[in-house]
Amino acid sequence: MNPKVLIVGAGPVGLTLAIELSRYGVPVRIIEKASARTDKSKAVAVWSRSLELLDRADLAGQLIAAGVQVRAASIVAGTESIGRVTMDRLDTPYPFALMIPQSETERILEARLAALGVVVERSVELKAFSDNGEMVTATVERPDGSSGTVAADWLVGCDGAHSLVRHGLGKEFPGETVPTEFVLADIRLSGTLPANEIVTFWHRNGVLVLLPLPGGRTRLIGSTGTPAGEEAREPELREVQAIIDERGPGGLVASDPVWMARFRINERKVEDFRYGRVFLAGDAAHVHSPAGGQGMNTGMQDAINLAWKLALVCHGDCDQRLLESYSIERSAVAAKVIADAGRLTRVAMLRNSLAQAARDFVARHLIGLQAVQRAAGETLAELSIGYETSPLNGSHAGGLKGPSPGHRLPPDDSGAIGAADRPLFAIFAPATESEAAAELAQHSALLEGHLRPPIDPRGIWLVRPDGYVAMTARLGGWQAVRTYLAQLKDQHSGRVAARP
Repeated sequence: MNPKVLIVGAGPVGLTLAIELSRYGVPVRIIEKASARTDKSKAVAVWSRSLELLDRADLAGQLIAAGVQVRAASIVAGTESIGRVTMDRLDTPYPFALMIPQSETERILEARLAALGVVVERSVELKAFSDNGEMVTATVERPDGSSGTVAADWLVGCDGAHSLVRHGLGKEFPGETVPTEFVLADIRLSGTLPANEIVTFWHRNGVLVLLPLPGGRTRLIGSTGTPAGEEAREPELREVQAIIDERGPGGLVASDPVWMARFRINERKVEDFRYGRVFLAGDAAHVHSPAGGQGMNTGMQDAINLAWKLALVCHGDCDQRLLESYSIERSAVAAKVIADAGRLTRVAMLRNSLAQAARDFVARHLIGLQAVQRAAGETLAELSIGYETSPLNGSHAGGLKGPSPGHRLPPDDSGAIGAADRPLFAIFAPATESEAAAELAQHSALLEGHLRPPIDPRGIWLVRPDGYVAMTARLGGWQAVRTYLAQLKDQHSGRVAARP
Protein backbone atom coordinates (compact mmCIF):
# COMPACT_ATOMS: atom_id res chain seq x y z
CA MET A 1 0.00 0.00 0.00
CA ASN A 2 1.29 3.43 -0.89
CA PRO A 3 0.73 5.79 2.03
CA LYS A 4 -0.16 9.44 2.01
CA VAL A 5 2.83 10.07 4.29
CA LEU A 6 6.08 8.10 4.62
CA ILE A 7 7.78 8.70 7.97
CA VAL A 8 11.47 7.89 8.34
CA GLY A 9 12.49 7.25 11.94
CA ALA A 10 10.53 5.64 14.79
CA GLY A 11 11.84 7.53 17.79
CA PRO A 12 9.49 9.71 19.86
CA VAL A 13 9.13 12.28 17.06
CA GLY A 14 8.31 9.83 14.28
CA LEU A 15 5.97 7.83 16.52
CA THR A 16 4.14 10.99 17.60
CA LEU A 17 3.70 12.07 13.99
CA ALA A 18 2.44 8.62 12.99
CA ILE A 19 -0.05 8.57 15.88
CA GLU A 20 -1.41 12.02 15.09
CA LEU A 21 -1.80 11.36 11.37
CA SER A 22 -3.32 7.91 11.94
CA ARG A 23 -5.94 9.09 14.38
CA TYR A 24 -6.81 11.82 11.88
CA GLY A 25 -7.41 9.16 9.24
CA VAL A 26 -4.29 9.72 7.12
CA PRO A 27 -2.64 6.50 5.82
CA VAL A 28 1.01 6.36 6.89
CA ARG A 29 4.00 4.06 6.81
CA ILE A 30 6.79 4.45 9.32
CA ILE A 31 10.17 2.84 8.73
CA GLU A 32 13.11 2.49 11.11
CA LYS A 33 16.56 1.14 10.29
CA ALA A 34 17.12 -0.13 13.85
CA SER A 35 15.89 -3.64 14.54
CA ALA A 36 14.39 -2.79 17.94
CA ARG A 37 13.33 0.11 20.13
CA THR A 38 16.04 1.73 22.21
CA ASP A 39 16.70 0.15 25.59
CA LYS A 40 18.45 3.31 26.83
CA SER A 41 16.90 6.09 28.89
CA LYS A 42 18.23 8.87 26.60
CA ALA A 43 15.81 11.85 26.79
CA VAL A 44 14.02 11.64 30.14
CA ALA A 45 11.87 14.79 30.51
CA VAL A 46 8.35 15.23 29.16
CA TRP A 47 7.15 18.74 29.93
CA SER A 48 3.69 20.14 30.60
CA ARG A 49 2.93 21.40 27.10
CA SER A 50 3.85 18.08 25.55
CA LEU A 51 1.55 16.28 28.01
CA GLU A 52 -1.29 18.66 27.15
CA LEU A 53 -0.90 17.87 23.46
CA LEU A 54 -0.37 14.13 23.96
CA ASP A 55 -3.54 14.00 26.06
CA ARG A 56 -5.46 14.52 22.80
CA ALA A 57 -4.36 10.99 21.84
CA ASP A 58 -5.08 9.52 25.31
CA LEU A 59 -1.37 9.22 26.06
CA ALA A 60 -0.77 11.58 28.99
CA GLY A 61 -2.20 9.24 31.62
CA GLN A 62 -0.17 6.26 30.45
CA LEU A 63 3.06 8.26 30.44
CA ILE A 64 2.39 9.72 33.88
CA ALA A 65 1.77 6.26 35.31
CA ALA A 66 5.22 5.16 34.12
CA GLY A 67 7.18 8.22 35.28
CA VAL A 68 8.11 10.41 38.23
CA GLN A 69 6.60 13.87 38.68
CA VAL A 70 9.14 16.61 39.40
CA ARG A 71 7.67 19.87 40.66
CA ALA A 72 10.75 21.94 41.40
CA ALA A 73 14.26 22.67 40.15
CA SER A 74 16.97 24.17 42.32
CA ILE A 75 20.47 25.59 41.84
CA VAL A 76 23.27 25.27 44.38
CA ALA A 77 26.71 26.90 44.24
CA GLY A 78 29.14 25.35 46.68
CA THR A 79 27.14 25.04 49.89
CA GLU A 80 24.88 27.99 49.12
CA SER A 81 21.41 27.76 47.64
CA ILE A 82 21.08 30.11 44.67
CA GLY A 83 17.38 29.60 44.08
CA ARG A 84 14.50 27.24 43.48
CA VAL A 85 11.86 27.31 40.75
CA THR A 86 8.57 25.60 41.56
CA MET A 87 5.94 24.54 39.04
CA ASP A 88 2.87 24.01 41.21
CA ARG A 89 1.27 27.30 40.15
CA LEU A 90 1.59 26.80 36.40
CA ASP A 91 -1.69 27.19 34.52
CA THR A 92 -1.84 23.65 33.21
CA PRO A 93 -3.36 20.30 34.22
CA TYR A 94 0.24 19.03 34.38
CA PRO A 95 2.24 21.38 36.64
CA PHE A 96 5.37 19.24 36.67
CA ALA A 97 8.13 17.72 34.60
CA LEU A 98 7.54 14.04 33.97
CA MET A 99 10.76 12.08 34.26
CA ILE A 100 10.47 8.89 32.23
CA PRO A 101 13.12 6.95 30.28
CA GLN A 102 12.88 7.36 26.52
CA SER A 103 12.68 3.58 26.22
CA GLU A 104 9.40 3.69 28.15
CA THR A 105 8.12 6.69 26.20
CA GLU A 106 8.75 4.85 22.93
CA ARG A 107 7.11 1.67 24.23
CA ILE A 108 3.94 3.55 25.17
CA LEU A 109 3.86 5.51 21.90
CA GLU A 110 4.44 2.41 19.78
CA ALA A 111 1.65 0.53 21.57
CA ARG A 112 -0.74 3.43 20.90
CA LEU A 113 0.26 3.45 17.24
CA ALA A 114 -0.32 -0.31 17.00
CA ALA A 115 -3.80 0.19 18.48
CA LEU A 116 -4.44 2.54 15.55
CA GLY A 117 -3.49 -0.24 13.15
CA VAL A 118 0.02 0.89 12.20
CA VAL A 119 3.10 -1.26 12.79
CA VAL A 120 6.63 0.14 12.73
CA GLU A 121 8.59 -1.44 9.87
CA ARG A 122 11.92 -2.19 11.53
CA SER A 123 15.25 -3.00 9.88
CA VAL A 124 14.02 -1.01 6.88
CA GLU A 125 16.44 1.70 5.78
CA LEU A 126 15.91 4.65 3.47
CA LYS A 127 18.53 4.58 0.71
CA ALA A 128 17.39 7.34 -1.65
CA PHE A 129 14.36 9.42 -2.62
CA SER A 130 13.17 11.81 -5.29
CA ASP A 131 10.50 14.50 -5.31
CA ASN A 132 8.88 15.23 -8.68
CA GLY A 133 6.53 17.88 -7.33
CA GLU A 134 3.54 15.53 -7.36
CA MET A 135 4.82 12.77 -5.09
CA VAL A 136 7.92 11.41 -3.40
CA THR A 137 9.40 8.08 -4.45
CA ALA A 138 11.67 6.43 -1.88
CA THR A 139 14.02 3.50 -2.29
CA VAL A 140 14.29 1.37 0.84
CA GLU A 141 16.33 -1.65 1.85
CA ARG A 142 14.35 -4.41 3.54
CA PRO A 143 15.56 -6.70 6.36
CA ASP A 144 16.52 -9.42 3.87
CA GLY A 145 18.73 -7.00 1.94
CA SER A 146 16.36 -6.61 -0.99
CA SER A 147 15.33 -3.20 -2.29
CA GLY A 148 11.88 -1.79 -2.79
CA THR A 149 10.19 1.50 -3.60
CA VAL A 150 7.55 3.42 -1.71
CA ALA A 151 5.53 6.19 -3.33
CA ALA A 152 3.94 8.74 -1.01
CA ASP A 153 2.43 12.18 -1.23
CA TRP A 154 4.77 13.42 1.49
CA LEU A 155 8.01 12.34 3.17
CA VAL A 156 8.97 13.36 6.72
CA GLY A 157 12.46 12.85 8.11
CA CYS A 158 12.29 12.14 11.84
CA ASP A 159 15.56 10.24 11.72
CA GLY A 160 17.75 12.14 14.12
CA ALA A 161 20.82 14.33 14.07
CA HIS A 162 22.50 12.23 11.35
CA SER A 163 19.33 12.30 9.24
CA LEU A 164 19.48 10.41 5.95
CA VAL A 165 16.58 12.53 4.76
CA ARG A 166 18.46 15.76 5.43
CA HIS A 167 21.56 14.36 3.73
CA GLY A 168 19.41 13.22 0.81
CA LEU A 169 18.16 16.77 0.43
CA GLY A 170 21.76 17.97 0.35
CA LYS A 171 21.08 20.47 3.11
CA GLU A 172 23.71 21.74 5.50
CA PHE A 173 23.31 21.60 9.27
CA PRO A 174 24.92 24.89 10.28
CA GLY A 175 25.94 25.61 13.84
CA GLU A 176 28.71 24.79 16.25
CA THR A 177 30.02 22.16 18.65
CA VAL A 178 30.55 23.27 22.25
CA PRO A 179 34.24 22.55 23.06
CA THR A 180 33.57 20.67 26.30
CA GLU A 181 32.83 17.02 26.91
CA PHE A 182 30.11 15.82 29.25
CA VAL A 183 29.49 12.53 30.99
CA LEU A 184 26.04 11.03 31.47
CA ALA A 185 25.22 8.23 33.91
CA ASP A 186 22.05 6.51 35.09
CA ILE A 187 22.88 5.31 38.58
CA ARG A 188 21.61 4.61 42.05
CA LEU A 189 22.53 7.38 44.44
CA SER A 190 22.56 6.97 48.21
CA GLY A 191 22.57 10.02 50.46
CA THR A 192 20.36 13.02 51.07
CA LEU A 193 18.82 14.96 48.18
CA PRO A 194 15.50 16.79 47.81
CA ALA A 195 12.77 14.33 46.83
CA ASN A 196 11.55 14.50 43.23
CA GLU A 197 13.50 17.64 42.42
CA ILE A 198 16.05 18.51 39.74
CA VAL A 199 19.21 19.86 41.37
CA THR A 200 21.96 21.71 39.51
CA PHE A 201 25.31 22.32 41.19
CA TRP A 202 27.43 25.19 39.90
CA HIS A 203 31.11 24.62 40.68
CA ARG A 204 34.29 26.44 39.75
CA ASN A 205 35.39 23.38 37.73
CA GLY A 206 32.11 22.70 35.96
CA VAL A 207 28.49 21.74 36.41
CA LEU A 208 26.68 18.74 37.90
CA VAL A 209 22.98 18.04 37.31
CA LEU A 210 21.00 15.34 39.13
CA LEU A 211 17.56 14.32 37.89
CA PRO A 212 15.30 11.74 39.57
CA LEU A 213 14.18 8.75 37.50
CA PRO A 214 11.61 6.01 38.12
CA GLY A 215 12.70 2.99 40.13
CA GLY A 216 14.84 4.99 42.53
CA ARG A 217 17.47 5.84 39.93
CA THR A 218 19.13 9.16 39.15
CA ARG A 219 20.32 10.69 35.88
CA LEU A 220 23.65 12.46 36.29
CA ILE A 221 25.07 14.94 33.80
CA GLY A 222 28.44 16.53 34.46
CA SER A 223 31.03 18.41 32.47
CA THR A 224 34.44 16.75 32.40
CA GLY A 225 36.57 19.53 30.97
CA THR A 226 37.97 17.21 28.33
CA PRO A 227 38.61 19.33 25.22
CA ALA A 228 36.79 18.34 22.06
CA GLY A 229 39.04 16.38 19.75
CA GLU A 230 40.61 14.16 22.37
CA GLU A 231 39.80 10.50 21.99
CA ALA A 232 36.73 9.68 24.07
CA ARG A 233 36.80 6.67 26.35
CA GLU A 234 33.87 5.06 28.10
CA PRO A 235 33.23 6.73 31.47
CA GLU A 236 33.85 4.73 34.62
CA LEU A 237 31.91 4.79 37.87
CA ARG A 238 34.93 6.16 39.75
CA GLU A 239 34.99 9.17 37.41
CA VAL A 240 31.30 9.77 38.05
CA GLN A 241 31.87 9.51 41.79
CA ALA A 242 34.74 11.99 41.58
CA ILE A 243 32.45 14.56 39.92
CA ILE A 244 29.84 14.01 42.63
CA ASP A 245 32.41 14.37 45.41
CA GLU A 246 33.87 17.53 43.89
CA ARG A 247 30.63 19.37 43.06
CA GLY A 248 27.86 17.76 45.08
CA PRO A 249 26.68 18.45 48.65
CA GLY A 250 28.71 15.60 50.17
CA GLY A 251 27.61 12.21 51.39
CA LEU A 252 26.36 10.98 48.00
CA VAL A 253 27.52 7.58 46.77
CA ALA A 254 26.91 6.34 43.22
CA SER A 255 26.39 2.66 42.43
CA ASP A 256 24.78 0.19 40.01
CA PRO A 257 25.18 2.10 36.72
CA VAL A 258 22.90 0.85 33.95
CA TRP A 259 24.07 3.29 31.28
CA MET A 260 27.04 5.64 31.06
CA ALA A 261 28.13 7.65 28.06
CA ARG A 262 30.07 10.69 26.92
CA PHE A 263 28.69 13.38 24.68
CA ARG A 264 29.43 16.80 23.27
CA ILE A 265 26.82 19.47 22.73
CA ASN A 266 25.97 20.53 19.21
CA GLU A 267 23.88 23.60 18.47
CA ARG A 268 22.62 23.33 14.90
CA LYS A 269 19.52 24.07 12.84
CA VAL A 270 18.60 23.70 9.19
CA GLU A 271 17.57 26.84 7.37
CA ASP A 272 14.15 25.49 6.42
CA PHE A 273 12.05 22.60 7.75
CA ARG A 274 10.31 21.99 4.41
CA TYR A 275 11.70 21.38 0.93
CA GLY A 276 8.94 20.68 -1.57
CA ARG A 277 7.16 17.52 -0.45
CA VAL A 278 9.82 16.67 2.12
CA PHE A 279 9.78 17.82 5.75
CA LEU A 280 12.28 17.59 8.60
CA ALA A 281 11.31 17.31 12.27
CA GLY A 282 13.04 16.85 15.60
CA ASP A 283 16.79 16.29 15.70
CA ALA A 284 16.84 15.99 11.92
CA ALA A 285 16.07 19.72 11.88
CA HIS A 286 17.60 21.04 15.11
CA VAL A 287 19.89 19.95 17.95
CA HIS A 288 20.98 21.81 21.06
CA SER A 289 22.19 21.59 24.64
CA PRO A 290 20.26 19.22 26.93
CA ALA A 291 19.96 22.06 29.46
CA GLY A 292 16.28 22.40 30.31
CA GLY A 293 15.39 19.04 28.77
CA GLN A 294 13.70 20.61 25.76
CA GLY A 295 14.97 18.52 22.85
CA MET A 296 12.55 15.59 22.66
CA ASN A 297 9.64 17.86 23.58
CA THR A 298 10.48 20.32 20.82
CA GLY A 299 10.65 17.48 18.30
CA MET A 300 7.35 15.96 19.41
CA GLN A 301 5.72 19.36 19.14
CA ASP A 302 7.18 19.70 15.63
CA ALA A 303 5.30 16.51 14.80
CA ILE A 304 2.04 17.69 16.34
CA ASN A 305 2.26 21.04 14.54
CA LEU A 306 2.85 19.35 11.20
CA ALA A 307 0.31 16.55 11.64
CA TRP A 308 -2.91 18.57 11.76
CA LYS A 309 -1.83 20.65 8.79
CA LEU A 310 -0.86 17.61 6.71
CA ALA A 311 -4.15 15.94 7.64
CA LEU A 312 -6.23 18.89 6.46
CA VAL A 313 -4.29 18.99 3.19
CA CYS A 314 -4.44 15.22 2.67
CA HIS A 315 -8.21 15.25 3.21
CA GLY A 316 -8.60 18.09 0.72
CA ASP A 317 -9.99 20.46 3.34
CA CYS A 318 -7.20 23.05 3.03
CA ASP A 319 -4.82 24.21 0.35
CA GLN A 320 -1.17 23.14 0.42
CA ARG A 321 -0.14 26.69 1.27
CA LEU A 322 -1.17 25.86 4.83
CA LEU A 323 1.98 23.72 5.05
CA GLU A 324 4.22 26.76 4.57
CA SER A 325 3.41 27.77 8.14
CA TYR A 326 5.09 24.65 9.57
CA SER A 327 8.64 25.78 8.89
CA ILE A 328 7.92 29.40 9.78
CA GLU A 329 6.44 28.49 13.15
CA ARG A 330 8.68 25.65 14.22
CA SER A 331 11.96 27.10 12.95
CA ALA A 332 11.37 30.15 15.13
CA VAL A 333 10.65 27.94 18.14
CA ALA A 334 13.77 25.85 17.51
CA ALA A 335 15.94 28.97 17.22
CA LYS A 336 14.68 30.20 20.58
CA VAL A 337 15.17 26.81 22.25
CA ILE A 338 18.73 26.62 20.92
CA ALA A 339 19.48 30.12 22.22
CA ASP A 340 17.87 29.54 25.63
CA ALA A 341 19.48 26.13 26.21
CA GLY A 342 22.85 27.44 25.06
CA ARG A 343 22.57 30.39 27.42
CA LEU A 344 21.77 28.10 30.37
CA THR A 345 24.76 25.93 29.52
CA ARG A 346 27.19 28.81 29.20
CA VAL A 347 26.01 30.40 32.44
CA ALA A 348 26.51 27.10 34.26
CA MET A 349 29.95 26.60 32.69
CA LEU A 350 31.54 29.94 33.63
CA ARG A 351 35.13 29.38 34.78
CA ASN A 352 36.31 32.88 35.70
CA SER A 353 35.90 33.39 39.46
CA LEU A 354 34.70 36.98 39.12
CA ALA A 355 32.16 35.98 36.49
CA GLN A 356 31.00 33.11 38.71
CA ALA A 357 30.54 35.45 41.68
CA ALA A 358 28.57 37.93 39.57
CA ARG A 359 26.44 35.12 38.15
CA ASP A 360 25.64 33.77 41.61
CA PHE A 361 24.75 37.22 42.96
CA VAL A 362 22.44 38.10 40.08
CA ALA A 363 20.77 34.68 39.95
CA ARG A 364 20.19 34.63 43.71
CA HIS A 365 18.26 37.89 43.55
CA LEU A 366 16.40 37.27 40.30
CA ILE A 367 15.12 33.76 41.04
CA GLY A 368 13.44 35.04 44.19
CA LEU A 369 11.20 37.37 42.18
CA GLN A 370 7.69 36.07 41.53
CA ALA A 371 7.71 37.27 37.91
CA VAL A 372 10.99 35.46 37.25
CA GLN A 373 9.66 32.31 38.93
CA ARG A 374 6.61 32.37 36.68
CA ALA A 375 8.57 33.09 33.51
CA ALA A 376 11.18 30.42 34.26
CA GLY A 377 8.53 27.82 35.02
CA GLU A 378 6.53 28.59 31.89
CA THR A 379 9.66 28.48 29.74
CA LEU A 380 10.82 25.14 31.12
CA ALA A 381 7.32 23.68 30.81
CA GLU A 382 7.12 25.05 27.24
CA LEU A 383 3.84 26.81 28.08
CA SER A 384 5.24 30.12 26.84
CA ILE A 385 5.84 28.79 23.32
CA GLY A 386 3.78 30.71 20.81
CA TYR A 387 3.61 31.68 17.18
CA GLU A 388 3.39 35.45 17.37
CA THR A 389 4.67 35.97 13.81
CA SER A 390 2.80 33.07 12.19
CA PRO A 391 1.14 33.64 8.82
CA LEU A 392 -1.84 31.77 10.29
CA ASN A 393 -2.55 34.51 12.81
CA GLY A 394 -5.78 36.27 11.94
CA SER A 395 -7.42 39.43 13.15
CA HIS A 396 -7.50 40.34 16.82
CA ALA A 397 -10.22 42.31 18.55
CA GLY A 398 -8.48 44.52 21.07
CA GLY A 399 -9.81 44.96 24.57
CA LEU A 400 -10.93 41.36 25.05
CA LYS A 401 -9.69 39.40 28.04
CA GLY A 402 -7.89 36.31 26.79
CA PRO A 403 -4.99 35.12 24.63
CA SER A 404 -4.33 36.78 21.29
CA PRO A 405 -3.61 35.03 17.95
CA GLY A 406 -0.54 32.80 18.05
CA HIS A 407 -0.73 32.20 21.79
CA ARG A 408 -1.64 29.02 23.65
CA LEU A 409 -5.10 28.69 25.10
CA PRO A 410 -4.76 26.86 28.43
CA PRO A 411 -6.89 23.69 28.58
CA ASP A 412 -10.23 23.96 30.37
CA ASP A 413 -13.11 21.70 31.34
CA SER A 414 -14.61 21.77 27.84
CA GLY A 415 -12.24 19.01 26.68
CA ALA A 416 -9.05 18.77 24.67
CA ILE A 417 -9.01 20.63 21.36
CA GLY A 418 -7.90 18.49 18.43
CA ALA A 419 -8.93 15.19 20.04
CA ALA A 420 -11.51 14.26 17.38
CA ASP A 421 -10.86 11.90 14.47
CA ARG A 422 -10.32 14.92 12.20
CA PRO A 423 -8.31 18.08 12.98
CA LEU A 424 -11.05 20.57 13.82
CA PHE A 425 -10.91 24.20 14.89
CA ALA A 426 -12.87 25.15 18.02
CA ILE A 427 -15.02 28.23 18.52
CA PHE A 428 -15.40 29.76 21.97
CA ALA A 429 -18.40 32.09 22.04
CA PRO A 430 -21.67 32.70 23.92
CA ALA A 431 -24.41 30.23 23.01
CA THR A 432 -26.68 33.18 22.24
CA GLU A 433 -24.75 34.07 19.08
CA SER A 434 -27.46 33.69 16.42
CA GLU A 435 -25.10 33.21 13.46
CA ALA A 436 -23.15 30.39 15.07
CA ALA A 437 -25.29 27.47 13.84
CA ALA A 438 -25.04 28.52 10.21
CA GLU A 439 -21.30 29.09 10.53
CA LEU A 440 -20.72 25.66 12.05
CA ALA A 441 -22.79 23.95 9.38
CA GLN A 442 -21.14 25.81 6.50
CA HIS A 443 -17.62 24.82 7.63
CA SER A 444 -18.29 21.38 9.12
CA ALA A 445 -15.04 19.97 7.65
CA LEU A 446 -13.01 22.49 9.65
CA LEU A 447 -15.09 23.25 12.75
CA GLU A 448 -16.33 21.35 15.75
CA GLY A 449 -20.10 21.02 15.60
CA HIS A 450 -20.70 22.95 18.81
CA LEU A 451 -19.68 26.15 20.54
CA ARG A 452 -17.42 26.02 23.57
CA PRO A 453 -17.98 28.27 26.60
CA PRO A 454 -16.87 31.87 26.00
CA ILE A 455 -13.42 32.99 27.10
CA ASP A 456 -14.75 36.54 27.35
CA PRO A 457 -18.52 37.02 26.90
CA ARG A 458 -17.80 40.02 24.67
CA GLY A 459 -15.95 38.06 22.02
CA ILE A 460 -15.41 35.09 19.72
CA TRP A 461 -12.24 32.97 19.74
CA LEU A 462 -11.28 30.65 16.89
CA VAL A 463 -8.70 28.13 18.14
CA ARG A 464 -6.52 25.82 16.06
CA PRO A 465 -6.51 22.01 16.48
CA ASP A 466 -3.23 22.32 18.42
CA GLY A 467 -4.71 24.71 20.96
CA TYR A 468 -3.24 27.99 19.71
CA VAL A 469 -5.50 30.95 19.01
CA ALA A 470 -6.13 31.57 15.31
CA MET A 471 -8.16 34.78 15.56
CA THR A 472 -10.54 36.75 17.75
CA ALA A 473 -13.53 38.95 17.00
CA ARG A 474 -16.15 40.96 18.83
CA LEU A 475 -19.61 39.46 19.24
CA GLY A 476 -21.34 39.39 15.90
CA GLY A 477 -18.03 39.36 14.04
CA TRP A 478 -18.76 36.15 12.16
CA GLN A 479 -17.68 37.65 8.87
CA ALA A 480 -14.10 37.69 10.17
CA VAL A 481 -14.42 34.00 11.08
CA ARG A 482 -15.93 33.25 7.68
CA THR A 483 -13.11 35.08 5.90
CA TYR A 484 -10.44 33.29 7.91
CA LEU A 485 -11.81 29.82 7.17
CA ALA A 486 -12.34 30.62 3.50
CA GLN A 487 -8.74 31.75 3.19
CA LEU A 488 -7.51 28.46 4.66
CA LYS A 489 -8.95 26.80 1.56
CA ASP A 490 -7.96 29.52 -0.91
CA GLN A 491 -4.78 28.72 -2.81
CA HIS A 492 -4.47 32.34 -3.87
CA SER A 493 -4.37 33.76 -0.35
CA GLY A 494 -1.10 34.74 1.25
CA ARG A 495 -1.35 35.46 4.95
CA VAL A 496 -4.46 33.67 6.16
CA ALA A 497 -6.02 36.78 7.57
CA ALA A 498 -3.94 39.90 7.84
CA ARG A 499 -3.98 41.83 11.07
CA PRO A 500 -5.97 45.03 10.88
